[in-house]
Amino acid sequence: MHKIEGIVVAGGGAVGLMTALRIAQQGVSVTVFESAPNLVEEYRASTFHPPTIEMLDEVGIAKKLAEEALVADTFQLRDKETGVVAEFDMGVLKNDTSFPYRLQIEQYALVLLLFEALKSFPNCQVLFNHEVKGANPKEDGVEINFLTPEGEQTAICDYLVGADGARSAVRTSVDIPFDGMTYPERYLVTFTTFEFRDIMPDLAYVNYVSDPEEWFVLLRSPGLWRVLFPTKPEETIFDTDPDPTILDEIAQERYQKVHETGTPYPITWRNIYRVHQRVAASYRSGKVFLAGDAAHVNNPLGGMGLNGGLQDAFYLGKALALSLKNSRNEPLLDHYAEERRKIALNFIRAQTAQNEENIRQKDPAIRLEKQREMRTTASNNDLSRDYLLRTSMIQGIRSMAPLPQTY
Repeated sequence: MHKIEGIVVAGGGAVGLMTALRIAQQGVSVTVFESAPNLVEEYRASTFHPPTIEMLDEVGIAKKLAEEALVADTFQLRDKETGVVAEFDMGVLKNDTSFPYRLQIEQYALVLLLFEALKSFPNCQVLFNHEVKGANPKEDGVEINFLTPEGEQTAICDYLVGADGARSAVRTSVDIPFDGMTYPERYLVTFTTFEFRDIMPDLAYVNYVSDPEEWFVLLRSPGLWRVLFPTKPEETIFDTDPDPTILDEIAQERYQKVHETGTPYPITWRNIYRVHQRVAASYRSGKVFLAGDAAHVNNPLGGMGLNGGLQDAFYLGKALALSLKNSRNEPLLDHYAEERRKIALNFIRAQTAQNEENIRQKDPAIRLEKQREMRTTASNNDLSRDYLLRTSMIQGIRSMAPLPQTY
């Protein structure tokens, strides 16, 4: 069994690479194991919130990402039949953040930027076709089992980060429960080059469209509109992965309900996936740590999943590096594990669940009352600021306990 110097990160997605960059910037050796042969082009997320942009700015990525992205300084809550219910101007956060807006771009753009940034660090390597299959925390490090093109291998490292997704082999191997729930319906995510602003000129770049029968979300990215629909529990076709032809037919049917064109929409990409609300029972097992989807998964309404993962990475990467340089600083590591889990439970899970409840509300009286409440909130700067502090994830970050003095 050979020794891998420093820290190993399992997973070469946005969260894993962000963790690696934070570690590398502290001068500590880091190795990323990615099971795929290349960077994975993931398109589940496309929104970057102000606190995340602040963190990306600190690691030197924000400016480059902004050059490619769309700046969304407003977002809308809409009714499918009546149009705009409330428009929120993120400019009211100008005294709370240097970035009072969202950046809209597919997460793969960030993955490419992070990967490029890591190339300049001789203390970092990214190994493709390397899949971490299990971890065994030891007193002097972590024994990892991994699969390579040459077969199964074993090595030991100082710390291991599980950034290997919701089905994390790292989390499973150290027996950390992943309790929560799975929504009965799946979500259909699609991209189209159709220009919705031609038929709805008042659209913002970010739009949550409520409806008692079938809500949807319209998000603008460079050159594309991302449209997310719920399926229905009774649609048994979604019990398994449907035939692509059937999925295309279903997507076209959903689009025609948004706006009837009489001709097929130019759908460039579509996928369907299950939605969960789950948080790991612990973000730490000895010298093994979890981040991103390996630690928490949630309803995507509000764009908090990837953002929460990147925020995990920002704190964890530096904490691990400083701990390794400072005789294994346990208070610093415990701070990450405890505080980030609290945010996932008390802010991310709560807010995304509330978003889902609001957009699909069926009771007419409750719908009208909620719409009145949102209009009042959007029209009042103080109320709007309070609401945006929650939905932009600033409040969650501010809730973290102070770092240990040894940080």
